[in-house]
Amino acid sequence: MSRTVYNTATSLDGFIATEDHSLEWLFAADGGDALNETEDFIRGAGAIVTGASTYEWILRHEGDKPWPYQAPTWVLTHRDLPRVEGDLRFASADTDRELRDLHARVVASAGGRDVWVVGGGGIAASLARLGLLDEVVVSIAPVTLGSGAPLMAGRVDLRVLDVHRAGDFACARYEVVRP
Repeated sequence: MSRTVYNTATSLDGFIATEDHSLEWLFAADGGDALNETEDFIRGAGAIVTGASTYEWILRHEGDKPWPYQAPTWVLTHRDLPRVEGDLRFASADTDRELRDLHARVVASAGGRDVWVVGGGGIAASLARLGLLDEVVVSIAPVTLGSGAPLMAGRVDLRVLDVHRAGDFACARYEVVRP
């Protein structure tokens, strides 16, 4: 059965990107086994959900290369964004009903494998609020940003499942406490 998992990295002060949507800070620390764990999770994911800012950052850093992930990727946006080769699906979900319907389509496209929510603290928090997010897996980098895109844009209650160290990162896996 598919789980919907927000698997991301954050700064120690809880930001997933700088105010200008950069992720460069993430690569300054030694990821150790955190990178392998994340890569294993990504390979097992059957579908991906991301926000427009994360999508655009990946495009800026990958250039004209095909989309780096094999799983169907749903990009939540209200804008026309550039396309690259790959299984990309652009959608918006402004209401709870639209987000529930979109989540059902994403889960169906995952074919029983996990859904990876990769970017968008707002997306993750909205899914959690609706009872659609199962886990939060976060690698905490040894850096503070002071401001930027928050890890979770809203209250989400969590229960610790695992905590360990991977290189310079503190890694934690949480179960989302259902509303």
